[in-house]
Amino acid sequence: MVVFFALNNILTTFATFMGILYIVPTPVGNMEDMTFRAIRILKESDLVLAEDTRTSSILLKHYGISNQLMSHHKFNEHGTSAAIVARLTAGECIALISDAGTPGISDPGFYLVREAVKAGIEVQCLPGATAFVPALVSSGLPCDRFAFEGFLPQKKGRQTKLLSLQQEERTMIFYESPYRLLKTLQQFAEVFGGERRVSVCREISKIHEESVRGSLDEVAAHFAEHEPRGEIVVVVAGCEQKKSNKPNKNQQQ
Repeated sequence: MVVFFALNNILTTFATFMGILYIVPTPVGNMEDMTFRAIRILKESDLVLAEDTRTSSILLKHYGISNQLMSHHKFNEHGTSAAIVARLTAGECIALISDAGTPGISDPGFYLVREAVKAGIEVQCLPGATAFVPALVSSGLPCDRFAFEGFLPQKKGRQTKLLSLQQEERTMIFYESPYRLLKTLQQFAEVFGGERRVSVCREISKIHEESVRGSLDEVAAHFAEHEPRGEIVVVVAGCEQKKSNKPNKNQQQ
């Protein structure tokens, strides 16, 4: 029993000196969307992990943050995460940011968070900017239940994925490149039906923010005439529930 309590005290002390991994959202457009807490955490962290150090340097400089910056992206995260976890275990506090929005949402982050959790390291995700939330809320489509799909497969598995969503009743959210938007809308019309409602939101929180709403056929026709630019979120209405023709118990009586 004495040995057990001694070991427990050692583990508790060890955990006390472990660092914290902070997941810090950054603006998707407007620099004013940065929170006071996010700025403080970035200033106080021993290390800031960035998806692209060149992009993040602009943001950090804007807020007078000069902490050590290290590249951490989908091409190197499997190779660098072990060393990062070791630094966290040694007591350092590390902040993870992406180019825009919340890390882990169609951005690097999941793998590092998983490895940190496995190691018993505290992970705190700050509330903040995520592109799909304003796009969903401003779409005019139901947002009480939704399915976030992120980027669709570009080639292999794309049609299979779309067909699997054909009967999805929740509002669906997709990220898309301006170069593939028109083709994607046309594919949506083929699979979901051209009358299905959609909202295409681009350049969220930036000067040229725009939402184009209508049926898939109408919105596809719009972008066939107006070349889309910027980062894009597509919000598609879910499949309408089919009403049952079976009479209920009250009707049968």
